[in-house]
Amino acid sequence: MDSADAPDSPGTAGAADTPGSPDLGRGVLHPARAAELISVERIAPDPAVARFVEYYWLVRWDLHGLPPYEQKVLAHPNVHLVFEAPRARVYGVDRSLFVRRLEGAGHVLGVRFRPGAFRPFAGRRVSDLADRSVPAAEYFGPAADRFNSVLLHGGQGDPGALADGFLLPRLPAPDPVADEVAAMVERVTGRPDLRRVDDLAGEFGLSVRRLQRLFAEYVGASPKWVLRRARLHEAAERAVSGGESDLAALAVELGYSDQSHFTRDFTAAVGVPPARYAGGR
Repeated sequence: MDSADAPDSPGTAGAADTPGSPDLGRGVLHPARAAELISVERIAPDPAVARFVEYYWLVRWDLHGLPPYEQKVLAHPNVHLVFEAPRARVYGVDRSLFVRRLEGAGHVLGVRFRPGAFRPFAGRRVSDLADRSVPAAEYFGPAADRFNSVLLHGGQGDPGALADGFLLPRLPAPDPVADEVAAMVERVTGRPDLRRVDDLAGEFGLSVRRLQRLFAEYVGASPKWVLRRARLHEAAERAVSGGESDLAALAVELGYSDQSHFTRDFTAAVGVPPARYAGGR
């Protein structure tokens, strides 16, 4: 799995809080089915790394005797460094529906960077990575593939400590602008009641144009996309917990002008209408 993948995106962004729902993280679609097949562990980074990294995620699966499984994820506005076969890769923000095919047995270790925090590593605008992945060696040199080989072939030790050991000597100088951008994204993802780009810009004392430039440079997705994606994460989680009967009320609560607008938006992102998704089909 990956950016998405995994928890929140190559991994998913915050944990699902719905009583009785598997805690795979927001953005992992059909979480009940996913929980039967995969396990997700989140690991806190070293405090020195935490300015750049939200958490490490470890995904394991064992599908021996079962058909391949496609896990779908509504990714978050985070860049991920993923240690996986055949080589480590960096995944930019996936603005569409991320789909990862799993088969056999395996595990993947991912690094979920804070929104905006990969910019100091990249040295260039993060929007260049949007909707694509590249070998991690492009940013971290051949050491990324050597470390990847150790992890895949039974490297001993705590995965979080190993990841800390890889990143600590490679941390860039702090970037105060990256911290500001992270706060902007966290404002959106933490409270999906915020729905307008100009409102977000106003809260942080910026022009809309300046906000758009910052997001292209640091996040890799537009403010409008981040706002919409936060609303869809809320919708997917609430659809699972509330079922089909509450969808009209949910559309109103999320600020849609009508249920048909909500249905179109949800279907375009998830691939099925909200009623069908809520019914588990």
